[in-house]
Amino acid sequence: MTTPLIVIAIYLALLLGLGLLSSRFFRGTSKDYFVASHSIGPVLLLMSVFGTTMTAFALVGSTGKSFERGIGVYGLMASSSALIHAACFFLIGIRLWVFGKKYGYVTQIQFFRDRFESNGIGYLLFPILILLIIPYLLIGIIGAGKTIVPVTVGAFPELFPQTGGAVPEWLSGLVVCVIVLMYVFAGGSRAAAWANTFQTVVFMIMGVVAFVFISNSLGGLRNAAQIVLQTTDDGKLVQPYRLDLSTKELVPNEPPKVIGTIRSGGHESAGGSSAQLPHQPHVTRTLATATFKKFDRKKKKPVMDSSGNPVLWHREYGIPPLMFLTYMFIPLSVGMFPHLFQHWLTAKSAKSFRLTLIAHPLCIMVVWVPCVLIGSWASGLLPSGIPPAAVLSVMLKQLVGNEILIGLLTAGILAAIMSSLDSQFHCMGTIFTNDIVLHIAGRDRFNDRQIVWLARVFTIGIVVLTYGLAMKAIDKNVFDLAIWCFTGFGSLTPIVIAALYWKRATKAGAYASVIATMGIWFYFFRASGYGGEYVLAGGVMPAAVCFAAGALAMIFVSLITRPPTTVKKFFPV
Repeated sequence: MTTPLIVIAIYLALLLGLGLLSSRFFRGTSKDYFVASHSIGPVLLLMSVFGTTMTAFALVGSTGKSFERGIGVYGLMASSSALIHAACFFLIGIRLWVFGKKYGYVTQIQFFRDRFESNGIGYLLFPILILLIIPYLLIGIIGAGKTIVPVTVGAFPELFPQTGGAVPEWLSGLVVCVIVLMYVFAGGSRAAAWANTFQTVVFMIMGVVAFVFISNSLGGLRNAAQIVLQTTDDGKLVQPYRLDLSTKELVPNEPPKVIGTIRSGGHESAGGSSAQLPHQPHVTRTLATATFKKFDRKKKKPVMDSSGNPVLWHREYGIPPLMFLTYMFIPLSVGMFPHLFQHWLTAKSAKSFRLTLIAHPLCIMVVWVPCVLIGSWASGLLPSGIPPAAVLSVMLKQLVGNEILIGLLTAGILAAIMSSLDSQFHCMGTIFTNDIVLHIAGRDRFNDRQIVWLARVFTIGIVVLTYGLAMKAIDKNVFDLAIWCFTGFGSLTPIVIAALYWKRATKAGAYASVIATMGIWFYFFRASGYGGEYVLAGGVMPAAVCFAAGALAMIFVSLITRPPTTVKKFFPV
């Protein structure tokens, strides 16, 4: 079982070599380190933008979520993202690129400070952007750990007996962090763009390959479609097949295993015990939910709460209509991603955006369709207690026999994970250096070499902090944790939309919008148990409420406060 690990190691070495090679083109200036001297062309821009938006959330998270809820997960994020992302790139990205190149911005906070003529808006936004991007970083490190464990079981039985000989999550996460840090440290934005391009090509190709091999192992698409969880005439949700882990063959469940039962006005799970979630009781009226005991695989016993009772794990199937509709607010997050803003600024010209606008939706389809289908097939094959983040790796391990191929496919998953980590780590160093240190101390106090080193040192600190937090949150659901990150950024988009298109937007309106949005976001985040799935009455996503609060606060407060007097810089006509 060391063969997949060798293949993964070769891939990581190639990635590191490419990233370090890009540093040979580093011009030594802070502008080149932060935005690659605005030299990135159409192909690299597409690959870097797409790569940084398709993270562990897209491959690992979408597979795990469709394992939990079904094929409707594609509609939740992929189909809406394909349209909304392209709209944000066109309406927000190009316009911000124009202002960034014209006025020398390298961070979005610099734009907001100028647009609203307020230093304070930067100090308010800085900790918020850091707070929101950290969950995004966590899912990458967690996803890497969960991906490596299933494919390396038995490789090092004496070295890692507590994980069955598999490389533990802490080591996988550490290796990924160190490699990403090394090439970002050396080459900045250009290294991230080059690495993202390579990684995006790898994970797109490997995703399709994984899909083909897994579907063939299941007897083709027609047979695979019969494997997913099915509802019988009497309303029972059943698992018709199971995967025999010893022979790697499909075996019918006779009779089919009952997972849950939908009742009018309520729900009863398999076995007759209640599966109602305390903070969202309405969900169980429309979805089938099964309840299982949460198992600690390290201690090899059920997890117990403070009262000595077993902690239950809830698995739900189906998507309420209001949840489906209000998920539309989540892809708006690309309009406020600080790392995406930085990628936009690397573009050589506005024409460089054309390929991204056209090809980005197609690339989303190529990545998401295979992953969501694999997750839905897994729901009818794998035991319900498997961690969602491990579903894709388990399917690869059980259904793809060739160890070299398993290694290549796992490398593809890591490529998706690492293609966003580099951009996010880099942007954290960029905004700290430009929006805090240089803004307070003055740019004239530092030369370009010192500015670059300030960014590098802060990036190292963020990597260390993020790694520690990831190890604490190693059992969090990757998809749900990402949704909270996207909810926060998406809810802040009224600020950038108003700044770009509404001349009447005021500084007070911007403050009110940020405070209202983040106050409500934190309330919901806390109610979710700090990163779990959480919806409001009828299935409404918190993103819709936070966005509405931010938009209303911006409009109302701007209208009752004095209009800005010097906006000709951004509205010349």
